[in-house]
Amino acid sequence: MMKWLKPSLLIISLAIPSIASAYDRITGEMFASRSEVFAENGMAATSQPLATQVALDILKKGGSAVDAAIAANAVLGLVEPTGCGIGGDLYAIVWQQKDQKLHGLNASGRSPASLTLDMLKAQGNKIPSYGPLPVSVPGAVDGWFELHDKFGKLPMTELLAPAIHYAENGFPVSELIAYYLDKSVSVRGKYPGFKEVFMPNGHMPKKGEIFKNPALGQTYRKIAKGGRDAFYKGDIAKEIDRYMKANGGYLSYDDLASHKSNWVEPVSTNYRGYDLWELPPNGQGIAALQILNILEDYDIASMGFDSPEYIHTFVEAKKLAFADRAKYYADSSFNDIPVKQLISKEYAAKRRKLIDANKASKQVDAGPVEGDTIYLTTADKDGNMVSLIQSNYRGMGSGMTPEKLGFVLQNRGELFALEEGHFNVYAPKKRPFHTIIPAFVTKDGKPYISFGVMGGATQPQMHAQILINMIDFGMNLQEAGDAPRILHTGSSQPTGEKMTNGGYVSLEAGFSEKTKRELVKKGHTLQHAVGPYGGYQAIMKQLSNGVYVGASETRKDGMAAGY
Repeated sequence: MMKWLKPSLLIISLAIPSIASAYDRITGEMFASRSEVFAENGMAATSQPLATQVALDILKKGGSAVDAAIAANAVLGLVEPTGCGIGGDLYAIVWQQKDQKLHGLNASGRSPASLTLDMLKAQGNKIPSYGPLPVSVPGAVDGWFELHDKFGKLPMTELLAPAIHYAENGFPVSELIAYYLDKSVSVRGKYPGFKEVFMPNGHMPKKGEIFKNPALGQTYRKIAKGGRDAFYKGDIAKEIDRYMKANGGYLSYDDLASHKSNWVEPVSTNYRGYDLWELPPNGQGIAALQILNILEDYDIASMGFDSPEYIHTFVEAKKLAFADRAKYYADSSFNDIPVKQLISKEYAAKRRKLIDANKASKQVDAGPVEGDTIYLTTADKDGNMVSLIQSNYRGMGSGMTPEKLGFVLQNRGELFALEEGHFNVYAPKKRPFHTIIPAFVTKDGKPYISFGVMGGATQPQMHAQILINMIDFGMNLQEAGDAPRILHTGSSQPTGEKMTNGGYVSLEAGFSEKTKRELVKKGHTLQHAVGPYGGYQAIMKQLSNGVYVGASETRKDGMAAGY
């Protein structure tokens, strides 16, 4: 095991929320971390301590891992509205111990039936980020009930009770959430209902301030009592319909009433003896599989973590995977997505030949093929594990906020392309390309790690880096998430934009200046960035004795805890 921590190192804490602890800037190798969390009977890792505690309470009451995940997600929709909420979508991978199998759920919503491609084109050459046009059907609540019907134990009234309590009685806002709430006002404050819900006192809540959202509490009560139909066919759906019609929107009652989630088969690739599982498109999970397939033929361990060779090779592999992402990843109901070919070892071998060890690529095309967000994970005493991710997109979503309901509607529809013939071109009743992806790792058919990383296009890059950190560089579960991260941006997008000048490489603090200079020599353009480097949670099940190991993000409010 490579030793990454030295007690004698000076550990500096940065004041800006969401940025990682500082690392040894002299060696560029060491970085601050903390110990893993161990527990035998259950574990929860979420992006907010209150949600983690609620998940543990549910587990202690005899609830399943799915029960705990739903309860935690409901709390997060209240205490972390900057990343999630029931106005957004959900994806999950569940390991069910009884049948020794992974189950995948796609609970993402579709575009409004009444909004056409021609209507969007008339608005401009790009779908706007905010307002009524990018709003698609919220899929999260239906996702909760699909999961609960299949794997739940406790009644939904009990699962939503903690979130209802906090909504009606208030909770203290954390520094990180206060920071992002304040940032959200400038772009979302003009939309109807937003200030009424989140700024009842005329300002966004500050850190440590008690905040209440009684409207959301009432919405949760209706869902707990009336089930998923209360949201998609009852008063909630009617209020969304009224609000959207009154404010120039297209999402309707009929769009909500006809929504349904889909159970899907997770797909995987083997990386040095470990199987990484992702969900197939419309999400971007298979990009992580493509990156690892390309990198598998390199001796990453001998390159070294802080080396220009490793970073260059990783970035070039990412560019190749994301070129395919831009062309092929879309709603499989509208396209024949060549998933099997894209994640094959044979295809990776062909793509690998395009990497020049000494030169950064400036333009990458897709290969020819035939034929802000929250993440949480839970595990229960029976061995069941849940990998769940949920989001509004762009933090707080579209800004469209039905005041009586207490939540913001998502803006995921922004990610549609307007180019006719594109796999991801807009169409009514179509799922947009999605960034949020849960992940799961098995070893020899046994459950091993449930994990995820938040943050747009960051996610597949970090999924791959987490595994590389553990498998190639010998880090433990917590260190793998705390290690400095590599982020490449500016590559081709599923909305149609093309990569220009090779994009930009951002390196988190901790990589050496020598390495940075060598990357520039290879033609990379380095860009200073404080994020988004993502937010990480993970649970490992030790193969030797079944004990759970938890890890959580040091860049955010995250907390892993067990019992």
